[in-house]
Amino acid sequence: QVQLVESGGGLVQAGGSLRLSCAASGLTSSRAAMGWFRQAPGKEREPVATISWGGSNKYYTDSVKGRFTISRDNAKNTVYLQMNSLKPEDTAVYYCAANYFAHIDFDTYDYWGQGTQVTVSS
Repeated sequence: QVQLVESGGGLVQAGGSLRLSCAASGLTSSRAAMGWFRQAPGKEREPVATISWGGSNKYYTDSVKGRFTISRDNAKNTVYLQMNSLKPEDTAVYYCAANYFAHIDFDTYDYWGQGTQVTVSS
């Protein structure tokens, strides 16, 4: 049974930083692409950042480029999202997800965490 457990969310002022972590268990192979998605109130869920299984290929949505960094430690089965220069519009529930396809195949993410709230105050 696959489990993805996020941590690190919280309340932060604009301009601040947070680091999200996602601990994965039950994946049959370390060759799973991982990603962070977010959903703000009244909006559809969107991909924020994704990373290939080896870590060499990454995707960022335009609004977070230069501010967010995704990384992974396969030895610890953990993926991270370092979020700097946070803005109020980054406020959302952030979800960790995994798939066994290309990291940019956003529709193929089959495994999801429960989500962690990130709130950025102005």
